[in-house]
Amino acid sequence: QWQEKTPSQYTIGNMLSRYLDIVTPTKRGREQEERRLQRLLRDKQLMSICLDKARPCIFADFRDHRIKDGVRACQYDLVLMRHAWNIAKIEWGWPLPDNPISLIRMPKNNPPRERRLRDGEFERLKVAAEKSRSWYLWPVVVLAIETAMRRGEILELSWEHIDLDKRTVFLPLTKNGSSRWVPLNDKAVATLSKAPKDTDRPFPVTDVAFRQAWDRLRTRANITDLTFHDLRHEAISRMFDNGMKIHEVMAVSGHRTASQLFRYVQV
Repeated sequence: QWQEKTPSQYTIGNMLSRYLDIVTPTKRGREQEERRLQRLLRDKQLMSICLDKARPCIFADFRDHRIKDGVRACQYDLVLMRHAWNIAKIEWGWPLPDNPISLIRMPKNNPPRERRLRDGEFERLKVAAEKSRSWYLWPVVVLAIETAMRRGEILELSWEHIDLDKRTVFLPLTKNGSSRWVPLNDKAVATLSKAPKDTDRPFPVTDVAFRQAWDRLRTRANITDLTFHDLRHEAISRMFDNGMKIHEVMAVSGHRTASQLFRYVQV
């Protein structure tokens, strides 16, 4: 048992492996977190460090190297390891010192992206999608632009929560932890009407499969700096362009505060 041993007999890898087995399966975003932990566990140098040797400088060095892959990726990894340390100490009873990751500086967020579709890009994406073998690719893109739903929300849509007659979709659990109703316009209704009905979900594909298809689509369309999340920005910006008020857009997009939407307002 752990209580019979000391931190010198367990490594960061041991801690993250147990976290992966016990904590990650209980989370809504377990698939994404599992991929992140598996990536961390492949870092043999970091994972082999014993917990009693895990000083703040170790994680600061990890931060400075990982940030080259992106600020958000670095933040996610540090937050995940910090939480694993807290769980091990508080819930598992491991006799660990204060959390060393809490003592280092977290990377600062990049300025919010303001990327929208540029002239001709929608058409280029559509032409490229017509050449794709991934039938679900273009319908998901259209829904993102017409409803402002996130990628995960669209992929997790269930037919039992879709009412084409009332032109609504119910999202029982969203990123901010609450549910919301999303109205469907003509294009969204038409898109969902064409989706297969012989499965529980309109788009029964994994997040990984869609990410890969999206990357291939961008390459084929020769658009390198557009993220799928930028389509949500495009959708919300169009709502403001069409005269919707902030509280109306908030109800559709799921943002909890008006300040989160201010950057979408074009003045």
